[in-house]
Amino acid sequence: MAYLLSIDQGTTSSRAIVFNEKLEALASDQREFTQHFPAPGWVEHDAADIWEGVLSVIKNALSKADLTPGQLAGIGITNQRETIVAFDAATGEPVHRALVWQDRRTSDMCQDLKAAGHEAALTQKTGLLLDPYFSATKIAWMLQNIAGLQARVTAGEVLFGTIDTYLIYRLTGGKSFTTDATNAARTALYNIQEGRWSRDLSALFAVPPTALAEVRDSSGDFGTTDPSVLGAAIPICGVAGDQQAATVGQACFRPGMLKSTYGTGCFALLNTGTTPVMSHNKLLTTIAYQLNGQVTYALEGSIFIAGAAVQWLRDGLGLIDTAAQTGDMAAASHPDEPIYMVPAFTGLGAPHWDAQARGAIYGLTRNTGPKEFARAALEAVCYQTADLLTAMQADWAASGREVETATLRVDGGMVASDWTMQFLADILNAPVERPKLLETTALGAAYLAGLHLDLVPSPDQQQSAWALDQRFTPHMAADHRAEKIAGWQSAVQRTLS
Repeated sequence: MAYLLSIDQGTTSSRAIVFNEKLEALASDQREFTQHFPAPGWVEHDAADIWEGVLSVIKNALSKADLTPGQLAGIGITNQRETIVAFDAATGEPVHRALVWQDRRTSDMCQDLKAAGHEAALTQKTGLLLDPYFSATKIAWMLQNIAGLQARVTAGEVLFGTIDTYLIYRLTGGKSFTTDATNAARTALYNIQEGRWSRDLSALFAVPPTALAEVRDSSGDFGTTDPSVLGAAIPICGVAGDQQAATVGQACFRPGMLKSTYGTGCFALLNTGTTPVMSHNKLLTTIAYQLNGQVTYALEGSIFIAGAAVQWLRDGLGLIDTAAQTGDMAAASHPDEPIYMVPAFTGLGAPHWDAQARGAIYGLTRNTGPKEFARAALEAVCYQTADLLTAMQADWAASGREVETATLRVDGGMVASDWTMQFLADILNAPVERPKLLETTALGAAYLAGLHLDLVPSPDQQQSAWALDQRFTPHMAADHRAEKIAGWQSAVQRTLS
């Protein structure tokens, strides 16, 4: 029996899951890490803390599976995207806290670049928008604000990488400076049509191309772990950003298939095949995965705050003890208290892209309590998903094609709530399918590693092996749905900056 290790490095926690060659999860371990908020709108991670946590969860997961590192056939890595680390080329140690995808400190920089007319060319090359969300302006900020960094980067002493690159560098003892196409595509420095780092964009953001990693297929050779790190030389052979890994884990291999992942944020991806579809509705054109040199593209809608709103209810307001409570609380909330939460804590993502918007709650009365807050947080995720899917279907139709079915495949921690998934189906007026294995992000990374090692079925065969847990179908009356969506849209309009 062959075994695969999946490293799933997320925004609030790191986990490791051991899979067998049948892609059955055998054991896992998870560890949260500290979020740093040094100023309003700023979000940072200590990359050294992430590294230590990853090593810990790997060790614990292997122990739970009663395996040694030498028994692993390969490693797959999936990671929070856009978060950028500057690290020492000699030691791998970070030279500054990582700037997280949620960080908005470069909002003014983005506005200046837009005003100078740079967004159209950037979008044409990268499929992205000029927004603080992406890595390029974060790197530019570091170069401008960290004393001596520009000189060290120019001298080759400091490198930049997304979290996958940083982990690969540390795991291989500095021997492999690589990334995959899906992560490169989220930096706003990579030309997704030509499959290379863009010299024009590197010049625009003053980022030396030599400070950026070599880009490879999502399933391929990313180096071998240094035996001094894990105790064995293990090939790293699958890498993808978290949302792309979830797309693979959900077996969305045919154009028109659609998935949405609910974690800290919410991200919906529509497979558009080998031809990129440019959005007219402020969605992103991105790379879904790259296999054997062939790129498969996707339309993506990004919601910055999903599970993070529930986390805020717990940690910020103390209204709940655990996230698992919220579904039951929402079900028990007063039906005549229609409050709306617009969770623009770090701005609004697709399809609005308003970096200056901030969170708001509308419709509060003296009867509003914790149950109503819980319901509003869960409903907000569903409303935002509906906004994304409406925009996606318009872009897909404009390209002359239709979504294969109206079915949405879902994954991530929030989808364990039956109440939330039923409300999602009701608001979308479409079926929602929840798989048996909710950790599809880690599954996707393991699959990509296994594919390189010839341990798992081809994408076509894997598609038929996808396993359904529960299907939610819409029951809400059309007039009630329209009323609730109109209330949401009004709340959003009042929140936009």
